[in-house]
Parts: sequence; C-alpha cells; structure tokens
Amino acid sequence: MASIRLQNICKVYKGGTLKAVDNVNLEIKDKEFVVLVGPSGCGKSTTLRMIAGLEDISEGKIWIGDRLINDVPAKDRDIAMVFQNYALYPHMSVFENMAFGLKLRGYPKAEIEKRVHEAAEILNIHKYLNRRPRQLSGGERQRVALGRAIVRKPKVFLFDEPLSNLDAKMRVTMRTEIHKLRMRLQTTFIYVTHDQIEAMTMGDRIVVMKNGFVQQVAEPMKIYDKPANKFVASFIGTPPINLMKGTIAKKDKKYYFDEGKFRVKLVDEMDVPIAPYVGKEVVLGIRSEDIYDKLFVSEASPDNTLRVTCEVVEPLGSDVYLYLNSGKNNFIARVGAHNRPEVNRDMEVVFDMSKVHFFDPDTEATIV
Repeated sequence: MASIRLQNICKVYKGGTLKAVDNVNLEIKDKEFVVLVGPSGCGKSTTLRMIAGLEDISEGKIWIGDRLINDVPAKDRDIAMVFQNYALYPHMSVFENMAFGLKLRGYPKAEIEKRVHEAAEILNIHKYLNRRPRQLSGGERQRVALGRAIVRKPKVFLFDEPLSNLDAKMRVTMRTEIHKLRMRLQTTFIYVTHDQIEAMTMGDRIVVMKNGFVQQVAEPMKIYDKPANKFVASFIGTPPINLMKGTIAKKDKKYYFDEGKFRVKLVDEMDVPIAPYVGKEVVLGIRSEDIYDKLFVSEASPDNTLRVTCEVVEPLGSDVYLYLNSGKNNFIARVGAHNRPEVNRDMEVVFDMSKVHFFDPDTEATIV
C-alpha cells in the first residue's frame, strides 16, 4: 500500500518565527494523483520535500502506508522525486543517468539494463540512451528525469513543478505523457505546481495552499464550482473569477445584490444563508462564462440584466473575452467566437444568478 497520511505537519526554518507549513492534515489514497497548488511561497514544495525526507519535520507525523517515516532517511522511503531543473548529470549519458540510482543500490547489471530499456520504451527515449543531456531538448530532458524515477519502481512518485521550464506547447504534451504514465504505473503521485491549469487537468484531488495553510481539498470541479473561500475562487480559473463589492438588500421578501450601479436578484436557494447579511457589505463572485450578452439569451429577466460599457473585445479563437465596465467595477465575460459587440458602446449583459458566489468581506469565507 502506498497511501500517505500527514498529521499536523509544521515546518519552521532555523532562525525563523513564522511557519512555512502550518498544521497540514492530509490523507492520500493508494494510487491517487494529488496536486498541491498555490502561489510561490505558500508551502507546497516544502510539504513535498518533507514527504521526500529532504526537509526535517518541525512538528507532526507522516506515514507511508502503515510506516511512520519521520526518522526514516530519504533513500529508505521508497519514493522517487522529479525536480523542476531535471537534476541530470551532464557528464553521463542518458542511460547512465537513468541507471545511476540502481547502481548505487547494487542491482545486477542485467536487471539495470532491463529496467532502463523498459522505461525508455515507455517514454519513447530509447534512441537517446547514448546521448548527453546537453544534446537533448527540454522536453526530452524531462522524459529522462521521469525515466530515472520510473526505473526504481517506487511506491510514491513526487513531482516538484516538473513542467515549469518548458514552453507552453511542450507543457501540454508532457501533461498528457504524465497522464499516460500514471495510468500505466498505477501508483501514488503527488504533484506540486503553481499552475492552476495543470492542477485542474491532472489531479484526482487538488490541495489549494496559501501562506502555509491548506485552504481546501477537493476534486477539481468541486474546487471550481464550490470554492471554500475567496482566495480559492480567485486562484482557480482562467480568466480569474470576477469579484465586486456591494450590499445585500431585501424587498418584498426577495433578496438583491446592490453594486451601486446595478442591482440583481438572488435565486431563492440563497435566501437562508444570505439573510444575515441584509444591509451589510458582501463580495459577489461570478465567472466569466456565466455572464451572457443579452442579444444571445432567448429569455432574460430584468432582475439579472445590467447595462455596461464594452471597453475591449479580445478574440481568442474559440472564445471572445469582453472587458466590461459597470461604471464602478471592471469585469470580464467569456462569450462565443462570433459574439463581438462594438468597442466603447453600451450593451446589456445577463448574470446567471444560479452560478454566483458570495464571500464574507472580513473572513473571505464563502457564504453561498
């Protein structure tokens, strides 16, 4: 079993007072692909390195399966790690790089050759085995780094931002390759990235971190559709969720969000959680795909329609981004490729009020 359990994990660096990782609790199932995501300095790589044994644990406990590994050296944890900078030996051939760890562990020559050639076939790098790393592209070097991890047949694979040095096209290709690799190897993967697209497309579950704290752990679409707080909502999604402040008003037993320049009616399901905020300020969040041009909506209620100015039209092939201004707030609508209103002209847009989120302005926690 390659399940992993983190219990109250903390990390304080020598001479520091703030915790780089603060009271992290996480259970990762056997064969699960879990992605740790967050901005630089949030503690995700430090958490990964504590699992790997490359960082001491200040507080808490870590288990791999039923084995407590706090005091187990990194080489004895039966894990393999793939780094951002590949960490290949420049004076060794691809074969020698992939075989190096096995040689240190005293594997027979025949077994080493078998494992290296098997991994090379899986990653389609068998024709590069005699080359040096400097003779390879970035994507090829990353495959070699993956191959070096595969040959060890570890219980757990750890990835620390492995695609960040690649160009956009190669990142897409390597995401696919890692997907295929995961399905073939059927073992546990923990993957660290600051790229929310990688997190959404690769993980069975996502762990969103900020300032050393875990903000939310859930499946990708639950993170997207039901964020725990404003940070999670704004970090996950492209373009970022639109956020605007306003107050909650009540009239004729109905609840409204009043932004100052427009007012929209909440759906009935929001009545109970939003009731305590009547007369108070809240933050409304709405994703760009949930804002529609009224001209393309067959039945639009005036209760969720507002007049705005379209300041920029940005065509992106299959989609068009409309940069809108309400007179108080700027926000973005993502519409179909053929929907291109005139720039600097007023237009009417419709909010899908069943998809909006509300956040407490002080705690930033999700209200509804």
